[in-house]
Amino acid sequence: MVTYLDFVVLSHRFRRPLGITSVCSAHPYVIEAALRNGMMTHTPVLIEATCNQVNQYGGYTGMTPADFVRYVENIAARVGSPRENLLLGGDHLGPLVWAHEPAESAMEKARALVKAYVEAGFRKIHLDCSMPCADDRDFSPKVIAERAAELAQVAESTCDVMGLPLPNYVIGTEVPPAGGAKAEAETLRVTRPEDAAETIALTRAAFFKRGLESAWERVVALVVQPGVEFGDHQIHVYRREEAQALSRFIESQPGLVYEAHSTDYQPRDALRALVEDHFAILKVGPALTFAFREAVFALASIEDWVCDSPSRILEVLETTMLANPVYWQKYYLGDERARRIARGYSFSDRIRYYWSAPAVEQAFERLRANLNRVSIPLVLLSQYLPDQYRKVRDGRLPNQFDALILDKIQAVLEDYNVACGVRIGE
Repeated sequence: MVTYLDFVVLSHRFRRPLGITSVCSAHPYVIEAALRNGMMTHTPVLIEATCNQVNQYGGYTGMTPADFVRYVENIAARVGSPRENLLLGGDHLGPLVWAHEPAESAMEKARALVKAYVEAGFRKIHLDCSMPCADDRDFSPKVIAERAAELAQVAESTCDVMGLPLPNYVIGTEVPPAGGAKAEAETLRVTRPEDAAETIALTRAAFFKRGLESAWERVVALVVQPGVEFGDHQIHVYRREEAQALSRFIESQPGLVYEAHSTDYQPRDALRALVEDHFAILKVGPALTFAFREAVFALASIEDWVCDSPSRILEVLETTMLANPVYWQKYYLGDERARRIARGYSFSDRIRYYWSAPAVEQAFERLRANLNRVSIPLVLLSQYLPDQYRKVRDGRLPNQFDALILDKIQAVLEDYNVACGVRIGE
């Protein structure tokens, strides 16, 4: 069966290469915005979960793969998005979460992870075994490829036994690891074409060794580092001249494109250049929850003006993050002023891990209730959400709490629409 991913890959053999946005978030407003965007553009919506976010033990979201599928499907049903328009992906599936264990037990859990994802209905599987396990002594690209093929065999067998559609695969990993650069001065090294060639050759050989020739035909993308990244306060913008050798190389590999991670905060022109250079799958996550956070902070400022008993959600967030610093403490450096700014405003957006905390959820619902009880003054909307103000003024956007937040997220998605060659209403 030809999938939309196959169609995107095929487009790169012609004059108008297409891309696809990979939304990497479990936030309900982000997922809703992505689904609504898919309805407006009449294109499939790719939503991905990572192995540490969603796994057979619950991950940090507390959701198994089956739970995540139900969660997304419930949002889709609520907004009227057809299930057939939804494509679910599993990101960095491998032993990452258990890399501190011996390879035997880590890979046993990785096999169970892939099985759970495939059984739940995920049809885009990123096989990533690039991390050494606790007892790995002879860890090499060949070992990485062999482990990826081992996991692909689990996926294929699971589909065969259960009569499920066979998935598309993504192989490889980016350098540095996903999640944002760790230091302001960290320099990025664009993946060398010879390294990309080695990954493809070794993984193909490992697939064929296991009799997975048909599965190899469904490998659609290779994860590489094109020179894009972000940190707490900086953005490494794509410089296409530095990635031209890498871009030309993939043209010699029929049926393959690149997948680019950490494309958050890239300018629209840079995103389009990435797609034109065959980095066809654009992964984005923190930029979307960053937009959500900006909208909430703006609405909280409006609330302070119009409500006698405000939610004080910014204070609640700060208190919650200080009480449970596990998600930010080792990432945000500097003095206390710098760390406080980072907690609220960093591009890394580690505040996203706290929106589901009970106290924060309660404050958010109070903010929502407070502003739904009043008519938000246009003058305050102009001050704090100027782009949304213009749409409200012109009758293109309801002056309502949820609509304002969703439109703020949609503004980010629109950059990806343009980059991927799709338009609202097409």
